Amino acid sequence: MPVKKKTNPLFKSFSFAFKGIGKAFKKERNIKIHTFLACLAIILGLILNINTFEWIIIILLIGIVISAEIFNSALESVADLLRFKLDLAYLETYWIRNFAAGAVMILALAAAFIGLIIFLPKIF
Repeated sequence: MPVKKKTNPLFKSFSFAFKGIGKAFKKERNIKIHTFLACLAIILGLILNINTFEWIIIILLIGIVISAEIFNSALESVADLLRFKLDLAYLETYWIRNFAAGAVMILALAAAFIGLIIFLPKIF
């Protein structure tokens, strides 16, 4: 059997990733909220002239929280697929959704507290 040669697998991987990110931004309200807050943190960082280490923390937290929200969306999609394919009741996938949402909330709260630690002393 001849081996099928892959054409531009790296390009396709990036394409799939960007499509997934784009779909998440179109579909999910919470990603829009996190993005708004991320932009606010970036603007505050520029205005308050935070240092390099603080920038690294802010950028890392933005990436972690938005990535977690995308993972949460993926798990919700899997839960929906399970419900549809296996004819499950909503309550049978309830905890999948709640666990994922809880994980995002923990990360978002941690990011908010770290943001306060970085920005409040510079504001006051």
